[in-house]
Amino acid sequence: MKHFLCTSIALALLTTLGVTTGNAAALDSQIVLGRYVRALDALVVPKNVIYSYAVSQAGPPDIEQKHLVYRSGSAVRDELLGGSTIKPKETIITDRVDRYAIARVAPRPGVYGFLFVRTVVENGSMVYLYDTFPLSSDTSGFAVTEIAIDAASFLPRRIAFRTTNGVVTGKGQLQYVPVEAYWMPVSATISVALGGKPAQERITWSGYRFPAALPALTFTR
Repeated sequence: MKHFLCTSIALALLTTLGVTTGNAAALDSQIVLGRYVRALDALVVPKNVIYSYAVSQAGPPDIEQKHLVYRSGSAVRDELLGGSTIKPKETIITDRVDRYAIARVAPRPGVYGFLFVRTVVENGSMVYLYDTFPLSSDTSGFAVTEIAIDAASFLPRRIAFRTTNGVVTGKGQLQYVPVEAYWMPVSATISVALGGKPAQERITWSGYRFPAALPALTFTR
């Protein structure tokens, strides 16, 4: 059975908000948005990346999985190392875009409206919080509802969203952090109701490596 976050663009992260920092040292919210757009435009995408991720789904059904992924562009080798619903060492080689890439998920002015809320400290970093709303009704079942913009890099530390496939509706959040020269996801959660019963899925990423090249056999069946 495919898990929620990989069958839609449902992305997420649980986070704890810190205390307000006060606006004395904060930039004007429109200046922040301008720097945010420029930071997104300047993003560097890794040519090759290796990482681990774990999936934990709390009913129904309960799922635990561990994966090792090799990616070069859209070419992906996903080694399912073990878990409650898969055979150890199963490998999937496929071609797919990175649904969690920050450039694909982050909302942009002109597509979304941004309403500044306040500055806060989240996980030790000062961020600018904005409520966001799509300017078009066609959001393909996914819409960002809040974004926390890092005060140093002006890239998203956290993105909250809502999603639906017409039958199931969920809410979740996704967290990003800097890893070497890149901005990568580290944790995601989504909560939904299935048949009137609550279900939650969590994904955590770790062990990022960015090799200059991957062997040609990496993506050979």
